[in-house]
Amino acid sequence: MPLHKNTYPIIDIFAGPGGLGEGFSSASHHDGKALFHSLASIERDEHSHSTLLLRHFFRSFPEGKVPEAYYKYLKGTISKDDLFDLHQPQFEAASRSALRISLGDESHNLVKEILHKKLSRKNKWALIGGPPCQAYSLVGRSRMMGNPDFDNDERHFLYREYLKIIVDHQPPVFVMENVKGILSAKVNGEPIIGKIISDLTKPKLALNSSENGLAYNLYSFSKAGKPTNSIDPRSFLVKAEEYGVPQARHRMFILGIRSDIKVKPRLLHPHQPPTVREVIGNLPPIRSGLSRESDVTSRWREIIENFSMKSLESEMDDTGIARKVDRELKKQLALKFPEERSSEKYPGAIVGDHPLLKSFYDPNLTTLTSHESRSHMTSDIGRYMFTATYGCAIGESPKMKDFPVSLLPNHKNVELARKGKMFSDRFRVQLANQVSTTITSHISKDGHYFIHYDPTQCRSLSVREAARLQSFPDNYKFEGPRTAQYHQVGNAVPPYLAKQIAEIVHEVLDNMDS
Repeated sequence: MPLHKNTYPIIDIFAGPGGLGEGFSSASHHDGKALFHSLASIERDEHSHSTLLLRHFFRSFPEGKVPEAYYKYLKGTISKDDLFDLHQPQFEAASRSALRISLGDESHNLVKEILHKKLSRKNKWALIGGPPCQAYSLVGRSRMMGNPDFDNDERHFLYREYLKIIVDHQPPVFVMENVKGILSAKVNGEPIIGKIISDLTKPKLALNSSENGLAYNLYSFSKAGKPTNSIDPRSFLVKAEEYGVPQARHRMFILGIRSDIKVKPRLLHPHQPPTVREVIGNLPPIRSGLSRESDVTSRWREIIENFSMKSLESEMDDTGIARKVDRELKKQLALKFPEERSSEKYPGAIVGDHPLLKSFYDPNLTTLTSHESRSHMTSDIGRYMFTATYGCAIGESPKMKDFPVSLLPNHKNVELARKGKMFSDRFRVQLANQVSTTITSHISKDGHYFIHYDPTQCRSLSVREAARLQSFPDNYKFEGPRTAQYHQVGNAVPPYLAKQIAEIVHEVLDNMDS
């Protein structure tokens, strides 16, 4: 069916730093006209909202017309206040659309009034977003199971705020996202996913109101067919790596279409993702930092040079693998090692035909942001060196049983890990020629699961590298301290995937009756 050249509004709630909204806002017709524009993005976290506000400011300018002052801010030569003062109308517009509000009972009437005004006389629009996912994530649940208030945790039920907005404004289309862990999450012994699907189908009834005919048909983006009450909830699972995202990220996406709209959506088109090396390989090499001692390059280099594998064969179970790792290590130690912990040198465009690789580049950008390494303990530097070297030599990340005895962490559960009973992949390298593992918010805690594939850098991923693996463009600046930036990146929806979802939603809106 032919596409109309309409630009439709979106409302983005639980927006985080804006990954889902960025995908929708970046989707465009062949002539460059946007498919969507954001009327409101709602987020309560301070740093995520700051990121969101800056991005709304960026998008208030026509494509290719972002002022030089924005790039000066990224470079650090002017402050954010100066940037906003220089472009007051755009800042005011961004402030009206990027809203810092904590969704809940206390803010319900305020949000209802704001959205009612913004949506006045608009019949075709989309609601997007998803509730915070800590209580649904496998890690979050394991940490909270000892909490007697776990079953009553508000994060189980924030999806009801999503329901309230659906009931209040009756969007023709909505997209709800959440973590894979929601499939197995239970409250009071009952799977929560069945309740969520039922409630999204008849949202007004779910809120103890009269049914009044408001209903939605729910669709998967990855599997054909219209769900029924007996649908396998796993059909809503989208594996990002199957749709060009360089990351094995599996998340729930539910597409709701109001039942009076007789349009059936198409599915996402599978295509190959680029590899980790293709995505981050052109970023400037940087070394890890040193914690608990003088962080100077000469000392870091000394630690690397003293890293000895003389007892490798005696300390590893498989001597054949030990020899391969030993040979690879000697090769790596002969290479040039980086000296700086951070770099602002923008590397320019990535060579490659994949559309994602092209999307990173901004010809007006001269400064690389958020490309700074963490500090690591001396003992962890050795483990990172071994893990990355093992990955180069063997083509997979080592398990704890593969580690030389001298590199085992001083941890009470290390023997259980060596037996494969828990945390056997405590240290994980992101392999150069594959997609990455899931970038999670845990990256804000430590980098053990996110080790760079290059042994000479001997570190975990920088925020910018994690952002690229999440498919954020290089001109996307994350606000707040580094830990907050990692957290934002880990919790975000990959914009490249969101853009593809946006194209499907646009087709639905195009083909519905006015």
